[in-house]
Amino acid sequence: MGCAPSIHVSQSGVIYCRDSDESSSPRQTTSVSQGPAAPLPGLFVQTDAADAIPPSRASGPPSVARVRRARTELGSGSSAGSAAPAATTSRGRRRHCCSSAEAETQTCYTSVKIGASQTSSNLRVKKVDAYLHQQVSSAEVRIGPMRLTQDPIQVLLIFAKEDSQSDGFWWACDRAGYRCNIARTPESALECFLDKHHEIIVIDHRQTQNFDAEAVCRSIRATNPSEHTVILAVVSRVSDDHEEASVLPLLHAGFNRRFMENSSIIACYNELIQIEHGEVRSQFKLRACNSVFTALDHCHEAIEITSDDHVIQIHKIHRDSGDNSQTEPHSFRYKNRRKESIDVKSISSRGSDAPSLQNRRYPSMARIHSMTIEAPITKVINIINAAQENSPVTVAEALDRVLEILRTTELYSPQLGTKDEDPHTSDLVGGLMTDGLRRLSGNEYVFTKNVHQSHSHLAMPITINDVPPCISQLLDNEESWDFNIFELEAITHKRPLVYLGLKVFSRFGVCEFLNCSETTLRAWFQVIEANYHSSNAYHNSTHAADVLHATAFFLGKERVKGSLDQLDEVAALIAATVHDVDHPGRTNSFLCNAGSELAVLYNDTAVLESHHTALAFQLTVKDTKCNIFKNIDRNHYRTLRQAIIDMVLATEMTKHFEHVNKFVNSINKPMAAEIEGSDCECNPAGKNFPENQILIKRMMIKCADVANPCRPLDLCIEWAGRISEEYFAQTDEEKRQGLPVVMPVFDRNTCSIPKSQISFIDYFITDMFDAWDAFAHLPALMQHLADNYKHWKTLDDLKCKSLRLPSDS
Repeated sequence: MGCAPSIHVSQSGVIYCRDSDESSSPRQTTSVSQGPAAPLPGLFVQTDAADAIPPSRASGPPSVARVRRARTELGSGSSAGSAAPAATTSRGRRRHCCSSAEAETQTCYTSVKIGASQTSSNLRVKKVDAYLHQQVSSAEVRIGPMRLTQDPIQVLLIFAKEDSQSDGFWWACDRAGYRCNIARTPESALECFLDKHHEIIVIDHRQTQNFDAEAVCRSIRATNPSEHTVILAVVSRVSDDHEEASVLPLLHAGFNRRFMENSSIIACYNELIQIEHGEVRSQFKLRACNSVFTALDHCHEAIEITSDDHVIQIHKIHRDSGDNSQTEPHSFRYKNRRKESIDVKSISSRGSDAPSLQNRRYPSMARIHSMTIEAPITKVINIINAAQENSPVTVAEALDRVLEILRTTELYSPQLGTKDEDPHTSDLVGGLMTDGLRRLSGNEYVFTKNVHQSHSHLAMPITINDVPPCISQLLDNEESWDFNIFELEAITHKRPLVYLGLKVFSRFGVCEFLNCSETTLRAWFQVIEANYHSSNAYHNSTHAADVLHATAFFLGKERVKGSLDQLDEVAALIAATVHDVDHPGRTNSFLCNAGSELAVLYNDTAVLESHHTALAFQLTVKDTKCNIFKNIDRNHYRTLRQAIIDMVLATEMTKHFEHVNKFVNSINKPMAAEIEGSDCECNPAGKNFPENQILIKRMMIKCADVANPCRPLDLCIEWAGRISEEYFAQTDEEKRQGLPVVMPVFDRNTCSIPKSQISFIDYFITDMFDAWDAFAHLPALMQHLADNYKHWKTLDDLKCKSLRLPSDS
């Protein structure tokens, strides 16, 4: 009803007329010029229908306009030149025919009568009486102990044209005491809803030529306030010879209910009342609960909410960011709480026949205690160990329980920055131990899978016995730590994983354990190796073969072999094989900064490691020809799968120090204490516990993954050159795409490779291999590590930035 002129009724009862094409300021008038047969378009007085007036007072003399309270005007979409003005009048729809002497316009408990002569060209306002009645008071609602105030319900009617159905809902709102607004267009409806936040919305779904009711519903549902709004669709009545339509399309569009067309005021009233007593009140209670939880979230005190019989329902402890914050042990304040709501055991009630711990000591190897990277939890454990030395038996036993808890929970994240920081160390930490700076540019790194099937230029062996003699001769030495993986890479044309894998898996009886044929195993190796990127300088199938070789070497050590069962061994070998499959040659930080598909898929958390495991299992199970798991028991498969996933995820560097500290405190230190106390090489008690077996497997694959500094010097130098080239390529791409450069020192024009290797060994390698050597006994590796470190130190002292001295090249 956006056509001119429009009429407004002020609270004082004065009628104003404003033409749409004139100034927005109203002008007082006493007459409205209209044609003799023209209706009164645009006349729409919107009121608060909640202002209840007894029906007996709603009526008045024919010449009196009863106006209670006017608020706003909402126009329709009809134009002044409408072809059928009599059919699309406003809320002031004429009750009589066009030739009658009067046109009667009504709103909720409001009647505005404007007398007009058929022969007169002017409509004169005879008389206006305004009655402003008291508004319906807000209702008080009780929800348990809460006393809440509920404002009068607001209803939005969205009808393109006024008809008996819209009138029915209008008068129903009036009867129920609801506040009501009417919108004629989707735009005005959305604007009005965002302003008023109506509890109920009624949308005309009967005709599609005016607007798309489902689109209007979806646009409203896309807003936050609509979460607690009930939306009703008015649909056309179905004839007896037609089948009733499904409500699913309406539900999918966002409607809550369907109302079959019925202009009866009592039918509309009943529908609205049912909605109020059902969905609206339920939504009101939900909003109240959300408010309570929001208040709890912002509360700075410890809070407990219990049921009537004192069973805890909500327990919240606020922890300030400072170190001096304390929380009152309120769990013991309530004397009438049920015993089963808290587990309290007295440690002093234990028998005194336990072995004496007064003189028990907790020594360990000097290199374990002298580690420079020490997490706060490590300090706590050391203090507890010292306190146990001269403590009574009951206290020592209690501290033992504390140590057990500390060693089996996620409390091992270290405090970084204890080493002398330098640019190389900072960049390594930033590049390997974070998920990136999260500063996305407009350039998105699109990760595309390049799934290969096979290479045809070298015949694949049918079984391990069909391996070419030159390769077989080289593999005879695969059990040695000094095995040269690069010679195998060259002779197999960059496919060392299949040949080394068949040999290693045969040695550990993997086919027998999995109950699969060598043909299936060979096909699996082919698929996995084909999905390593040979174009990567470092993260290719040669690296996978190298990690597999190191893992097999570690599994051969006596203490490792005695700690794990065959399922653990098989899981470790498979995890080493697949741990970097489909690696794009870029770090997690790069993928997160670039907004890659994988980073989005895995929420910027362990992006590559999650992808490696997921893809490995996808490739394995999608084709029965290479499915090495197809013949094993379901329970064995689930256990095996979980172990593989856990080990591959352990190679993610953000939890590097957590894994190392757990291993030191749960494996190294108890083992050292038992060995020194018994003077024998027996197996330390507890290392076969499932928790400790997990720590051993994690530590094993982590060491195998970064064992390059512990290889013979020539191999160490080759690996250093390859990883540096891959980091150089990443830096180049970051600069091209305008992404944050996560490791600026790896600029091919300025980088000092010796410095980067020294920082890597100091920060990541030394402590980890000290701990692993203390468990697995690896003197040859530790000697290589010392020799290689000396090599890099010599180059750095000579200001040489390359892999070797120029004379050595």
